[in-house]
Formats: sequence, C-alpha cells, structure tokens
Amino acid sequence: MAATKIKLLSRLEVAEGTMAFLFERPEGFEFKAGQSGDFTLLNPPETDAEGNTRAFSIASPPHEQELMIATRMRNTAFKRVLKTMSIGTQISLEGPFGSLTLHNNVERPGVFLAGGIGITPFRSMVFRAAKERTPQRLYLFYSNRSPEATAFLEELIDLEKHNSNLKLIATMDEVGKSHRGWNGEMGFINKAMLTKYLKTLEGPIFYIAGPPAMVTAMQKMLNEAGVNDDDIRIEAFSGYA
Repeated sequence: MAATKIKLLSRLEVAEGTMAFLFERPEGFEFKAGQSGDFTLLNPPETDAEGNTRAFSIASPPHEQELMIATRMRNTAFKRVLKTMSIGTQISLEGPFGSLTLHNNVERPGVFLAGGIGITPFRSMVFRAAKERTPQRLYLFYSNRSPEATAFLEELIDLEKHNSNLKLIATMDEVGKSHRGWNGEMGFINKAMLTKYLKTLEGPIFYIAGPPAMVTAMQKMLNEAGVNDDDIRIEAFSGYA
C-alpha cells in the first residue's frame, strides 16, 4: 500500500513508561492481526540520527475503526515529538507489512511468548480471535518487570474471562519492587512454566515477540525442548528498552 496521511486522535499511558497512540484508519486500509506499518513524522520540530520513521506493530484488531500503536517512551527525538504533538497532527503511514499472523489450522493451539512491548501484535491477535469466536486454543505467556510496567494487563485479564479459549499467563520478574500485589507467576518464561500450562510442546505453533535477547533465549529454549523451527514464528523489537 502506498503511504497515506493519518491523524493522531488520542494518546494514553498504558503502563509505566509506555504509551498508546490512536490514529484514524485510512479508508480501505486492510491488515491482518499481527502485522505492522511504517509510521513517519512529517516536518517534526526536532529529529536525530535515528530518523523520522519507525516500524510499529498494529496493536488494535482489524475490526476496529482506529489504529493503535504502543511503545516504550525512550528519550529520542521521534518519541518526544510523538508524545507532545497536538491531537489532529498528521503523520504518514505505509503498510501493512509482516507475516507474524495466526496460523489457519484451528486444531493446532497458538502459544504466544511476549516480553514487554512485544505484546502489541498479540493484542491484535487475541482481540480478533475473541471477536470472531474462533475455536482455537490460545495461550498468552506475558513477561514483564512488574504489574505497573505491564501494558494492557487489566484488559487482557478481562478478555480471558470472556473467551474460554484464551489462557493468559502473566509473569513478573521484579515483583519485589512493585507497589501492587501480585499472586500470579513470577520469574522469566521457561520450559517448566510452559509445561505447567501446556499438555505438550509438540503440536502448538509458537509465536515470540519482545526484545532481541528475549526472542533469542525463547527460541533456544524451545529448540532444546524439541520444538522444530518450522513451528516457531518470531518478531524482535529492538531499541525500546
């Protein structure tokens, strides 16, 4: 799709240091849950060596009328502009891109392994699955430092209550620093955690999204557990920590 201009509609903080941005959806813009787009600032008041374009997964599902992206708010020119630009400001969107989309065989479960802002493509997928009431079993393992740092946590907990085919396993690795109570899983995602909730590691399709080190570690862990690379789909989110 050729680049098109879209307007910023609203923004909100969805976790400590993480913001979501809602943009108007161009007429005729179609995408699959899990895909991304290139978002470019137009004549920004400041820029730096990283440039004016960023690739973001579309966090909203395809049936919604607005496009959502979410990002950790690092101190870069791009993100400073994004955080402060006026509602109604236009930016450029090109896309959609990417093949991190849910497999079609509903007999095979989908297992999502998300670290931090790597939740964004999976948010789109699980909300789409809930809307379409697909019979596919979905397991979302979601790793963060603390509940405060976990984007979309409350809405994912609520979504699980309304979709019996979705199992959310949120885990925290620095819960001692949290001001909120937490009685869920703790520590990093590992084989023991997976086998606690999955009958077998043979059969599901695994999807991994998060910082590169996390993606590499998860893929290595799955390989050592006997999961074939053909059953692993990955998306590395660099430069947001």
